[in-house]
Amino acid sequence: MEMLMNLLLLSEKYASVVSLNLFVTLLCACIVIGHLLEENRWMNESITAIAIGLCTGCVILLTTGGTSSRLLVFSEDLFFIYLLPPIIFNAGFQVKRKQFFQNFTTIMLFGVVGTLVSFAIVSLGATQILRRMNIGSLDIADYLAIGTIFSATDSVCTLQVLNQDQTPLLYSLVFGEGVVNDATSVVLFNAIQSFDLTRINSSTALQLLVNFLYLFTVSTLLGVFAGLLSAYIIRKLYFGRHSTDREVALMMLMAYLSYMMSELFQLSAILTVFFCGIVMSHYTWHNVTKQSQITTKQTFATLSFISEIFIFLYVGMDALDIEKWKVVSSSPGKSIGVSSILLGLVLVGRAAFVFPLSFVANLIKKTPGDKITFRQQIIIWWAGLIRGAVSVALAYKKFTTAGYTQLPGNAMMITSTITVVLFSTVVFGMLTKPLLRLLIPHSQLTRSFSSDQWSTSKSFRIPLLGNGQGSETHQHETTRPRSLKELISRLDVHRYWRKFDDSFLRPTFGGRGFTPELPQEQLSPRAG
Repeated sequence: MEMLMNLLLLSEKYASVVSLNLFVTLLCACIVIGHLLEENRWMNESITAIAIGLCTGCVILLTTGGTSSRLLVFSEDLFFIYLLPPIIFNAGFQVKRKQFFQNFTTIMLFGVVGTLVSFAIVSLGATQILRRMNIGSLDIADYLAIGTIFSATDSVCTLQVLNQDQTPLLYSLVFGEGVVNDATSVVLFNAIQSFDLTRINSSTALQLLVNFLYLFTVSTLLGVFAGLLSAYIIRKLYFGRHSTDREVALMMLMAYLSYMMSELFQLSAILTVFFCGIVMSHYTWHNVTKQSQITTKQTFATLSFISEIFIFLYVGMDALDIEKWKVVSSSPGKSIGVSSILLGLVLVGRAAFVFPLSFVANLIKKTPGDKITFRQQIIIWWAGLIRGAVSVALAYKKFTTAGYTQLPGNAMMITSTITVVLFSTVVFGMLTKPLLRLLIPHSQLTRSFSSDQWSTSKSFRIPLLGNGQGSETHQHETTRPRSLKELISRLDVHRYWRKFDDSFLRPTFGGRGFTPELPQEQLSPRAG
């Protein structure tokens, strides 16, 4: 008996090793094929990974006699603990902070208010329509969870279909909204699971609002604190004089620690690690050696890239999971109908806030060049329709146990989520670049990029809002204000923030133009 148990354990270990080898091979194939399709206007790495995942799932189905289609069992812990942190951190670390903070009000409108509007429309539509279709025993908490699942946009795919240099405004709006949107969706999802929804009243709604504001504020402050702490430690101890490995390792570990601390305190880890990345790029990155600066940028970008490919490859394979499709195989028409209804609610829910909130944002913006044109609004609406790994992870967390389910209603929601994710990623993702070229010609993209570079160097710029490049000499140069009100507002923001940053933050935490302080014994020759 003991020998049989040992053989079973060895066979399981061998199967795991084989699965990991195949998965790593597929990751390499995704990278090679993605490189070959780099110039293709329709394809990107996400679509390539999904296509390879689908093909691999078909091969596994054939070789196993239709019993399995995947190499690994999906785990929301794997996604939220290991794969998502490097993606979000690198986004904050590499993002052009000038564009992000210039459009911060609009991003918050889209990411918070817009997500709440989309959540309300999807939840209400699912409650009214899906209940009549008799898809299973779903309660009010399930329908509200569906609202959060299909309100979460895919910020990962946005990184690949929009170009940060050619369309800085669109990129900052869609991606910035995506990060805040993911955080809002996860916070709403967790709040729904923790509240007693059998008695919904004004008090419950107020508690949800207060809870969200608390989570958003504290999560952001935790990320800022972690970034400043890493900058202070590296600046004071100056690890680079002995080993660049230590300062690189400390940056990586401090970034991951901020995410895990946020998870530990049940905050929004996405917001925490995103703002930690922004602060680290503004302060910490300038305190390390030149060699470490190159190493950290490349390391963070590589980890993010591998995580993105891993997620989409798995989504492609899991789309053919035979167990879930067997549960809903008795009613294929109903499954297609549910997926179509949810996709329609996603389209309506996004349109319901993008165009009205863009109008509100344009009322706030004073400069005509900063206003969002109608063509840009169409692109923002379209690019934000893509649903991705966050939706899949939340659906698995709500409707499965250890990646499996046998309940018809739960299986229907899993298969519908995967269908919507595949359709939106492939169709909307493939058409985003052609739509961008159709609505915004290439000549305008080039001119927009050039004018953005010019305005960056010749206008009032807050140090934190700079893009991390260029010399300090342009920071004092100004453009002619259009009105007295604009002059006062620009002077106040610039003067107070720059004074605070130069007087307190950068001398303490470092940054561009503030080199780390070497200990005295390193500055003078040692005696004897």
